[in-house]
Amino acid sequence: MSRAGRAAAIAAIALWLGGAALAAEPPAPAECPPGLPESTTCLRGRDSHGAFLLIARPANWHGGLITHIFGGPRMAPPARDTTDEDLLRYSEFLDQGWAWVSTSRRRAGFAIRRAGEDTLEARRIAGQVLGPIRFSLLHGQSWGAAVAARAIETLNEPGADGTRPWQAALLTSGVLAGPSRAYDMRVDLRAAFQAICGTHPRPEETQYPVTLGLPRGVRMARQELMDRYLACTGAELAPEQRSPAQLRALSDLSAASRIPEWAIPGHLTWATTLFADIAWQMMEGRSAFGNQSVRYSGTSDDAALNARIPRIAPDPSAAARLAEDGDPTGRIAVPVLTLHGVEDMTAFVEHEAAYRTTLEAAGTDHLLLQVFTEEMEHSKLSGPIYAAAAAALRDWAETRRRPNASEIRGRCEALASRATGPCRILPDYQPRPWTSRVNPR
Repeated sequence: MSRAGRAAAIAAIALWLGGAALAAEPPAPAECPPGLPESTTCLRGRDSHGAFLLIARPANWHGGLITHIFGGPRMAPPARDTTDEDLLRYSEFLDQGWAWVSTSRRRAGFAIRRAGEDTLEARRIAGQVLGPIRFSLLHGQSWGAAVAARAIETLNEPGADGTRPWQAALLTSGVLAGPSRAYDMRVDLRAAFQAICGTHPRPEETQYPVTLGLPRGVRMARQELMDRYLACTGAELAPEQRSPAQLRALSDLSAASRIPEWAIPGHLTWATTLFADIAWQMMEGRSAFGNQSVRYSGTSDDAALNARIPRIAPDPSAAARLAEDGDPTGRIAVPVLTLHGVEDMTAFVEHEAAYRTTLEAAGTDHLLLQVFTEEMEHSKLSGPIYAAAAAALRDWAETRRRPNASEIRGRCEALASRATGPCRILPDYQPRPWTSRVNPR
């Protein structure tokens, strides 16, 4: 960890230990997001950095607290209602008696460690407002799981009473390979798009390494990006209406990036906005990503593609900074349960294999349980599985007995009558290695 990283971690832990900083706007009773049970009590406020807080307490509160970290990362400016949709999406936690706290974060964009610090402050303020917390669970969704994975490594030391901010972590649909490699398929997509389509950027526009996302200060509306994509691939048309060049372009983009054709638009969008945020807000215009050694295969003409595809070398200091910001080390001290749909094409299920390898190398894989479901959704899996996982984590932390995937399925099925959705858990599933899903570096 760098000197700056150590200083940030020490300051955040000191905040947890001493509770010195005060909320800018102490949470006060406020309206809940429409759609929650009327018996739910909500509070809203702002922390010392100006991040918006949402706290919810159900009538049947059992003393447990969910600290939620949303995915994305979202690029819209933080707002009072930033996390309202998350509370509604995961209302199963409230149904089962869990209180909730979430933060908008002080700023939009990437910055995993900063997001973790905002999450820790939200947890501290929730404890002040709600009173004694009997069990504290950290929930990270998608990119939020990457934040949670680093938070339990760097921001989860015990306080004066020996209690950690979080006694366990639930990581759902997580981006867990670490940002230094989690976006390799998007690097390959941007490079292949430029070689095949040549329109992002267009020849008459400012040229830049595509791993920077966009030139400094430039914004691109999603529709403009999609117009370029559709002009090249004709993906909005029936196959028989596309030209041979369009059919070939779409097939080659998928082969080069290893991203299914239907999932390319989302990944192309993030390979534009997210890469630009990382490059210009964190790296002073340096590229943390590269593809110098990648050999692309499976296209209509591999030799031609590999000859003309742009080759980019990552800046060593930028790559190191990105890894320090977000790559898991596996140095954890609390139980972690991960949930992932095996057909998730936003965050590939192979992220879980990468995360397990990290914990195995650190000697902490005994604290990990990975549960897989027969689903393709990314933002929300079947409802009852969340409450089942949270209850199992609480028991695991308190009894020190590690559950298994079959037990999670049993808990899920017991809850299914009170929560919408089936329990399609695959107890014996094991994901393939990360390098089987992305082009090796």
